[in-house]
Amino acid sequence: MAKSQWSFKTAVELSAALRAKQVSAVELAQDAIGRIERHDGKVNAICVRDFERGLAAARAADEAIARDEHRPLLGIPVTVKESYNIAGLPTTWGHVVHKDFTPTEDSLPVTRVKDAGGVILGKTNVPVSLADWQSYNDFYGTTNNPYDLGRTPGGSSGGSSAALAAGYGALSLGSDIGGSLRVPAFHCGVYAHKPTFDLLASRGHTAPPLPALPFERDLAVIGPMARGAADLSLLLDVMAGPDPLENGKAYKLELPAARHTSLKDFRILVIDTDPVLPTDKAIRGTIDKLASHLDKAGAKVSRASPLLPDFAASSRLYMRMLLSFLGANMPPEVYAGAVAMAKTLPADNVSLQAERLRGIALSHRDWVHATGARVRLRAQWRELFKSFDAVICPIMPTPAYPHDHAPDQEQRRILIDGTPHVYTDQLAWPGIATLPGLPATAIPTGFAPDGLPVGVQIVGPALEDRTPLKLAELIEREFGGFVPPKMFDD
Repeated sequence: MAKSQWSFKTAVELSAALRAKQVSAVELAQDAIGRIERHDGKVNAICVRDFERGLAAARAADEAIARDEHRPLLGIPVTVKESYNIAGLPTTWGHVVHKDFTPTEDSLPVTRVKDAGGVILGKTNVPVSLADWQSYNDFYGTTNNPYDLGRTPGGSSGGSSAALAAGYGALSLGSDIGGSLRVPAFHCGVYAHKPTFDLLASRGHTAPPLPALPFERDLAVIGPMARGAADLSLLLDVMAGPDPLENGKAYKLELPAARHTSLKDFRILVIDTDPVLPTDKAIRGTIDKLASHLDKAGAKVSRASPLLPDFAASSRLYMRMLLSFLGANMPPEVYAGAVAMAKTLPADNVSLQAERLRGIALSHRDWVHATGARVRLRAQWRELFKSFDAVICPIMPTPAYPHDHAPDQEQRRILIDGTPHVYTDQLAWPGIATLPGLPATAIPTGFAPDGLPVGVQIVGPALEDRTPLKLAELIEREFGGFVPPKMFDD
């Protein structure tokens, strides 16, 4: 069974074709299933298959279309990150010990996708505890990058990004606290959107065996992934809104319209590197090329601004607050060891690695003070967005790197233009939007000289998600977007 004309279409295109009766939902589901069966032995993106129920949902979608029903995702093939509860399917978060944990009800985001007519075909692979930019675990194995099987697809939503790049459906659901939506999108040449913090209710995106109750996870969000920019808005609107368990009812959320609808009206600050975490020449090159394109298209492009918050200070703050949150769930002996090590740190050691260690040991008093610093940071960003509509900056310092499963991530190294850097320092660029809770849209911008995808993130004002999303659409329309991987373009 060869690739059909629909295998790499966007959800917007598929929806139009379904309404026009050019294709059926069952045909779309069968095409995606066929691609999974042919190719996923190499990619290993889909860790849990749900084909029978997916085909049943596709048949129901065709019946609804025949009745002239209209729902946002009706008949569209979708995959879901393994960390979301789906009734009857295991949720492990990559832990073998939880291999038999099977929820009896769907997470709220999955319910909303199903109510919108989405056809869910399976769950996508993740790293253990969603805590890596590689997607491997002892239960489901390693997910590979469809552009180079020897390299990471990103993480922790790496199975989702690989599935999209390989043509296993048009949409996927992911999550992000340290770049877990944006990093895999970057490494696999697809699109993702990290929403404004707390915009999307995530009940049921909960580590097993915890109950699926509303749960406030500082810094963490869920969000959409796709092969086209407009698809992000389509899925975001389906997922958006408060949790009725907390708010009494699921009212429709009205986000402000995008600030502009034409490239020439956008005021854009472009950042391509920083001494805190330099980027390699491939990343700088693609950002410079995009900036030049935007300038020629009439956008008002600036390459520096005194309004940009201090990247070094905000990166250190992010490391402390992130690890303070993550450290709460560390095993007691690991936590105790980290606290002991933090006490030995010299006061003048302000490396990102040191700040992560301090974060694990952060007292509640210090966390409250850090929260105050974050409040001030958000105020700085609000001031910046009076003069700019968006900030374009790196997602990661290099294209996808070879698989590295060394157990201590702090001991891993990445090479940036030949110079080794601490692996976990890569948190800095995703953190630029995560710490202040800003929306950020990841877009592909082409390929590095070695053929690996590269891209950028578009950071926008808080609760103005439609502004970076619209800019992403305009850039895609003007300069191009997703390009299928050659080895899976069949």
